[in-house]
Amino acid sequence: MRLTNILGRHNGADGDGVAAHDGEAGTNNGVTPTHVIAFANQKGGVAKTTTTLNLGVAFRERGLRVLAIDLDPQGNLTMSQGLNPDDIERSMFDVLVHRLPIQEVIRSAEVDLAVSSIDLAGAELALSSLIGRERALEKALAPIRGDYDYILIDTPPSLGLLTINALVAANGVIVPVQCEYLSLRGLVQLQATLEMIRENLNPDVEILGILPTMFDRRTLHAREAVEILRENFGDLVFNTRIRKTIRYAEAPVKGQSVLQYDPSSEAAEMYRDLAKEVLNGAKTRQHA
Repeated sequence: MRLTNILGRHNGADGDGVAAHDGEAGTNNGVTPTHVIAFANQKGGVAKTTTTLNLGVAFRERGLRVLAIDLDPQGNLTMSQGLNPDDIERSMFDVLVHRLPIQEVIRSAEVDLAVSSIDLAGAELALSSLIGRERALEKALAPIRGDYDYILIDTPPSLGLLTINALVAANGVIVPVQCEYLSLRGLVQLQATLEMIRENLNPDVEILGILPTMFDRRTLHAREAVEILRENFGDLVFNTRIRKTIRYAEAPVKGQSVLQYDPSSEAAEMYRDLAKEVLNGAKTRQHA
């Protein structure tokens, strides 16, 4: 099965579909807007949380103001900064369902972090009966958007109401994709959700890039997976490949990003490279 255009990409410069950025961020009366990026893929284990945290810390190293939002009931992003979701009394559940100001659940860590708790598992059911349920996060972010340069949203491994809230609130999406065939097939399901969001809720959300993760350059299968992505999406695929390394598993045990845990490692440098690509909107991306 071909994967052509499953994320709505248009190969022409003037099409209505998504194209890679040219490095010039939009402005409004000379003021650079806040970039809200959702990390989305309904398949679990593709490094969404790892990417949310480490890209955020890489931005922070460059002097940018960053807020990371843990929208996953598993709370892995929260745990990755040394916090126990079981001990958290107020979380993103309260923000989405009870309209608690999001400032009340932001903790100061390597980046500012809006924390998750197990209560978030009940958010979709609680939101389902509310009017405007798809815009709960968008409304919660409105008072603080001007406080940050980047707001990064870690989403759960599903395409349910929490992920929809992230996509409605975002102006960009990064899609981490594990370098294997089944993970590529999952992009088809993401397409349908994004098309629905664009048509009904947020016409401005666009794909910033597709990020190959868990890349093992020693295997033919991983290299072929990247080739399939390139054949279908061209320069929308990031040049940076997040390679497999034990550092990504070790850092959360210490409650740290890999950039703090082992700042001179290849693992840290990969996310610094990704930060450069996102900030520069590189159009010419070569093979790893």
